[in-house]
Amino acid sequence: MFRALLNLIMPIFIPVLILVTMPLTVQADRLKDMASIAGVRSNQLIGYGVVVGLAGSGDGSSTLTQQSLEALISQFRINIDSSNLSAKNAAAVMITSELPAFTKPGQNIDITVSTLGTAKSLRGGTLLMTPLLGADGETYAIAQGNLVVGGLGVTGNDGSSVIVNIPTVGRIPGGAVVERMVETPFLNAENIILNLHKGDFSTASNVAEAVNEIFGDDVAVALDSASIKIRAPIDPSQRVAFLSLLENVEVEPARPAAKVIVNSRTGTIVIGGNVRVTPAVVTHGSLTVRVEEDTDVTTTATTTVADGVVTTAPGEAIETADSEIIIEEEPAKAFIFDTGTELSDIVDAINAVGAGPADLVTILEALREAGALRAQLIII
Repeated sequence: MFRALLNLIMPIFIPVLILVTMPLTVQADRLKDMASIAGVRSNQLIGYGVVVGLAGSGDGSSTLTQQSLEALISQFRINIDSSNLSAKNAAAVMITSELPAFTKPGQNIDITVSTLGTAKSLRGGTLLMTPLLGADGETYAIAQGNLVVGGLGVTGNDGSSVIVNIPTVGRIPGGAVVERMVETPFLNAENIILNLHKGDFSTASNVAEAVNEIFGDDVAVALDSASIKIRAPIDPSQRVAFLSLLENVEVEPARPAAKVIVNSRTGTIVIGGNVRVTPAVVTHGSLTVRVEEDTDVTTTATTTVADGVVTTAPGEAIETADSEIIIEEEPAKAFIFDTGTELSDIVDAINAVGAGPADLVTILEALREAGALRAQLIII
């Protein structure tokens, strides 16, 4: 009954829905920016091929490339030994691409070509016909064409070389023709499943409520923190219009969990807006210990008396180590976090005492150990 009614009122409902879904708050996001539709996805393709026409920058004496050339030439009923072939102007390559959802046979997709052997550049090369396979081992596209290479490599007679960008990777826009379509349950499934990019129970509930507010009760049901099930029209011709309306519904995401992310390698620290601390006192200071080493040199002399004559001869110098330990301690600075302290207060307090990234991490770890930090501390 619901589906028949939905199909009947859909043409009249579109203008009304556009008005209803106008943004009410600046925080609202469109569903198309928050979630993806289950089953509507791209598929990775891969293939192995040979690029020819290189100006001496190929694989050279590579056995793999020579055998590949022999296999290609044998398809034209020409028998030749791979040892008699030179791969100076050819290169073994891997081809990668993505097959977008709903791409039909006969349409073109872009491909990326990367060297597999010792070739130094693919500039000026041509990719020979290569099948592109999916994860199931079936051929979904055929690739061939002239490469566009943005990199450049130059080698001198003395062995010196200059490389600009990456000359061993090239692209062929529209270089593959799709031969097979990937089946999708989008047109046949009874329900449409929306998968949130960032799982959150509150956000999933908000999405279901927003959809039901517009399309009617029990149209959308949140299954878990990441998925929302939505009843769709039975008529496949109505599904595209329905989805175009659905993906423009605006929903206010729930406030994310309080987190502090620390990148220990770069010193980057990101503090979420919901981070709070309970009452705590933090003392921050620095102690510097410096040891200066010096050497004192003392000269010696030997005095002799012969026939009433006093003779003084310089002796061996004596070296004495002189070490000085200097301790410098800056006055410790303390600051207090009161109940419900927010992000801006935390940053202002820590900046006021001149704490660097390493000091900030230490302070945050200490607050967490003391149970005063109301947030997850994540080290990446």
